[in-house]
Amino acid sequence: MRYSAVGILAHVDAGKTTLSEAMLYESGSIRKMGRVDDGDAFLDHYSLERARGITIFSKQAVIHGENMEITLLDTPGHVDFSAEMERTLQVLDCAILVISGSEGVQAHTETLWRLLRRYGIPVFLFVNKMDLARHSKEEILDGLKEKLGGNFMDFSDEGSSAFYENAATIGEEEMEEFFETGSVSEEHIRSGIRSGEILPCMFGAALKNDGVKEFLSLLERYAPAPEYDSTAPFGAKVYKIERDSDGKRLSFMKITAGRLSVRDEIGEEKVSGIRIYSGGRFEAVTTAGAGQIAAVVGIQATRAGMGLGSEEDSELPVLEPIMTYRLILPDEADAMKILPKLREIEEEIPEMHMVWDEEKKEIHTQIMGAVQMEILQNIIRERTGYTVEFGGRSVVYRETIASAVEGVGHFEPLRHYAEVHLKLEPGERGSGVTIEDEADLDSLAGNWHRLILTHIAEKEHRGVLTGSPVTDIRITLMSGRAHLKHTMGGDFRQATYRAVRQGLMEAETVLLEPYYRFRLEIPDSYVGKAMTDLGRMSAKFDMPVMEDGTAVIEGTAPASEIDSYPAEVAASTGGKGRIVCTPAGYGECHNTEEVVQAKAYDPEADLRNPTGSVFCTHGAGFYVPWDEVKDYMHLESCFSENSGRLRSDSEIETAAGSGMGERNGRRADGSGPEEIFLGTDEIDEIISRTYHANRKKSDDLGRNRWGARRKKVAAGETVISAAGVRGPGNNAGVRECAGGSAADPKNSAGFRQKTGKPKVSERKYLLVDGYNVIFAWPKLAALAEENIDSARSALLDIMCNYQGYTNYYLIVVFDAYRVQGHRTEWFDDRNIHVVFTKEAETADRYIERFTHENAKQYHITVATSDGLEQTIIRGQGAALISSREFEAEVNRVENLIRTEHAERNLVQQGTKTYLMDHVSDEVKAKLYENGENTGK
Repeated sequence: MRYSAVGILAHVDAGKTTLSEAMLYESGSIRKMGRVDDGDAFLDHYSLERARGITIFSKQAVIHGENMEITLLDTPGHVDFSAEMERTLQVLDCAILVISGSEGVQAHTETLWRLLRRYGIPVFLFVNKMDLARHSKEEILDGLKEKLGGNFMDFSDEGSSAFYENAATIGEEEMEEFFETGSVSEEHIRSGIRSGEILPCMFGAALKNDGVKEFLSLLERYAPAPEYDSTAPFGAKVYKIERDSDGKRLSFMKITAGRLSVRDEIGEEKVSGIRIYSGGRFEAVTTAGAGQIAAVVGIQATRAGMGLGSEEDSELPVLEPIMTYRLILPDEADAMKILPKLREIEEEIPEMHMVWDEEKKEIHTQIMGAVQMEILQNIIRERTGYTVEFGGRSVVYRETIASAVEGVGHFEPLRHYAEVHLKLEPGERGSGVTIEDEADLDSLAGNWHRLILTHIAEKEHRGVLTGSPVTDIRITLMSGRAHLKHTMGGDFRQATYRAVRQGLMEAETVLLEPYYRFRLEIPDSYVGKAMTDLGRMSAKFDMPVMEDGTAVIEGTAPASEIDSYPAEVAASTGGKGRIVCTPAGYGECHNTEEVVQAKAYDPEADLRNPTGSVFCTHGAGFYVPWDEVKDYMHLESCFSENSGRLRSDSEIETAAGSGMGERNGRRADGSGPEEIFLGTDEIDEIISRTYHANRKKSDDLGRNRWGARRKKVAAGETVISAAGVRGPGNNAGVRECAGGSAADPKNSAGFRQKTGKPKVSERKYLLVDGYNVIFAWPKLAALAEENIDSARSALLDIMCNYQGYTNYYLIVVFDAYRVQGHRTEWFDDRNIHVVFTKEAETADRYIERFTHENAKQYHITVATSDGLEQTIIRGQGAALISSREFEAEVNRVENLIRTEHAERNLVQQGTKTYLMDHVSDEVKAKLYENGENTGK
């Protein structure tokens, strides 16, 4: 059996539901034709639909033919429910577009036509109400071609020479066939219908059952019925969520591949029932095959537009509400208790986009129009027992960008790791969010690619100008970084979200607002006022066209301005004028500054949509603002020549891993150092050293890794340290420089060093608690009373001299813990290294951490008189010298320097040679004579 899903669409009151009834009656699916006016239509079985005489929710009915089973999907015709109609388009094999013979192509008809073209759905047209038509078939066809464009063909004239001649125009093969045989085969006609090059039209009057039987025959002969593979892996597209009278959740879907049976699993949920609906009735089946439309019971994680199995998710809908409202609950109602019920309604009507404002304790929802608002009030009353109102009306804005930017997101709290680089580019207007992948599979595994793309698509990303959803943007995955052990799926979700927001913060944002396309018909005496009104509303329109005393003006205008204009037109013209508005998509906002000021959105205060990233240092994550993320990122920029790859050894060395890979400090002038980063293969070792974990003596792998690290240091390479200071292979060291051995007499200062097993390296570090020393040395303390900066400079001068003589790797640490927002700042001052600690970190805490991490590998001495710090230092096995003892040691070294300098001068005085020593007396006399003559 061949299956075909056929949707039926029309402008409201074109007779769509009446045609559906007639088709069901002619096919024998129902015994009696119902009528919308009588409230007994087979498909409009919902009480509100019968009361209002309109279709609100899409319905389905099965028509059994000789060779094909047609699932007829009846969709709403009213513009307020057009989003429901658009969701149905996702599962159609072809569509029936109903045109009113008496009204012709109406405003909403053009919208439907554009959607059908967008989704590439083959179309059959039924021109209804021909008994009331004022024009002939030929005139109606000409009107269709003029307003919609396309090869509309009257299939009631099938078999005639004119019919085949028209069909032959679609291609050379058809033209040759026509010249040879005088006709075109059904296969070529069917192919033309599938491609949209032939648009079959039939004429009739559904209410009188005129032309319906012939139209059914046309469908059975030519309606596309794809040959689905029932043996392929399961695939399906969900297009609607509903609940039956017992409250059971139904997922309506089209099976596109394979088969689905009761007790099969979808994800982690099990199918408990499968129903084939026809009107309000259903048949319970055990299996649904490819091509069928079924309602599945037992799964809760589905949503409209979702692809299951081998099927992909649908594109974002084009037709969405342009107004948002505040839901006003009765005083006795508890919003938190009602919200779950409202979420159920949102599943069934997803365009509501219901939002809970935690700060204001309010519920906001989007609504297509006044009719949908009334329907929603009834549905909410049925589900919750409360009567609600809607207030606080405002426009639904969107945001996009004006130029390409790179967005970087990094998420690295302890034992987590992910980095994502995205390219954000402006897309065509109306394109929504387009997602692409250009990342290298060598640097990022394919499973992470798919996960990142999923995270981009799963969220409605918020803009940074007003917090409105982002649209008309192309997001491309350029590169990413994972850790073999510490990366989890949720890490890439966080990194992806942050990458989008970080890129948006850098980009030039454009605010978009919804526009309406309008057709204004007024008596010609009102043209002046109308044009003034349209100008005031920032509308763009053509010059008026005069027709028999009536002026017609067509154009576009911001929805926020023109939305209330229809009532004004009717009032000002005494009912003689009318305006028809249809959605025209989004365009650049006409009053951006005013809207931005009114919204007062602060993107950095939006905690649910963070703009910055999380990096890790010393076993703890820290937040990096969006404008500094690229100073810390581990991968090259996707806009660089090295896009998508790790930095090479010749550039910076191996790129980053987890835990200690971030740049924790920067130079005082803001420039970045030429550092390298710890590799991912070293993370476990870092965590082990930091938290005393995994201390297995047999861990040769870890020792070998660090051994390789030390070999790099021996070769003179430079790394970034956990403390933000460049160092030789350790995670908190300073840059390698020439130093003396342990037996060097210059270093025999008598520092108290605990004995123990030999150090891994003979390098010697000296850490000086800057302010502690300043206030302990009388000369510096006196200077600090007048100017603390002068005291710091004096200490650094002294330390430079001291280091030059002793060759210690000397680090002077100053407190900056009271400076709000300060990050660890480090820089080289001649031959020493200076560190200003980050906010909330004291110098002694910095020194304590440095000593803890490195005392087992290197000879470390600390100069301080802080009693608690001294106790901790001794416990770590480091050498200690008090500030007063250090002053004496520095004075001793300065005396040595002066003595050696004096000795060198004495030697040089006996060996110096001057220029005039070897010049003759005659030459000297001439030089002196010339000098006197020139006045010199």
